[in-house]
Amino acid sequence: MLPTVDIFIPCFVDQLYPATALNMVKVLERVGVKVQYNPDQTCCGQPAYNAGYQSQSRAVAAKFLQDFAAPQASDDRPPRYVVSPSASCVGMVRNSYSSLFAGTAQQSACQTVQGRTHELTEFLVDVLGVTAIPGARLAGTYTYHDSCSALRECGIRAAPRQLLEGVAGLERIEMAETTTCCGFGGTFAVKFEAISVAMAQQKVEHALDTGADFIVSTDVSCLMHLEAYIKKEKLPLKCLHVADVLASGW
Repeated sequence: MLPTVDIFIPCFVDQLYPATALNMVKVLERVGVKVQYNPDQTCCGQPAYNAGYQSQSRAVAAKFLQDFAAPQASDDRPPRYVVSPSASCVGMVRNSYSSLFAGTAQQSACQTVQGRTHELTEFLVDVLGVTAIPGARLAGTYTYHDSCSALRECGIRAAPRQLLEGVAGLERIEMAETTTCCGFGGTFAVKFEAISVAMAQQKVEHALDTGADFIVSTDVSCLMHLEAYIKKEKLPLKCLHVADVLASGW
């Protein structure tokens, strides 16, 4: 019995890359998952948390727990998960929520939601056992950017590469220092603009050295940052979220 998925669409995706959210739904439905969307959902609370406003972040996070509360799985009810196209937000829920709700009345609810929350590619590979999306096709070469949140907070490295390996016509060329930060870092890009831009430049130059057509990642925040530098410099690269790639060709 395949599970039901409650999708969480982060602020960046909702406001700037809505097509990525739709492509995630397309991919999930392709593998037979029932997708639910709660229109009351807002933010995971990460912007306030990273800026040091813990009480404000907790209020937003408490709403997240309420919005994604779900009944326990049983013999006649399939398991239910929270799936997001953002390792950054997933990392916030699975890690930072622990300190936000430690010793509170919501600690148990927090732990339940944490255990159900997954980034898209890890959910497909590690939970469902899906290694390729039927019909996915995209001609060209790509290099992969490991976002800090995916790699360091969620331990995600193999899953996106495995899924992308199953995309017909697409070839991966690993760039140098793929695990190095792109320089976005949320408010870091605002507070330390010059350093942030220099880090984006370094990442893009490594990507260009591969001769790849695309930079692919799990996080649109990183891709937005890199894409801004690419467009400003009029460079021959395109940024794609992994969901956009997996939804291509069918």
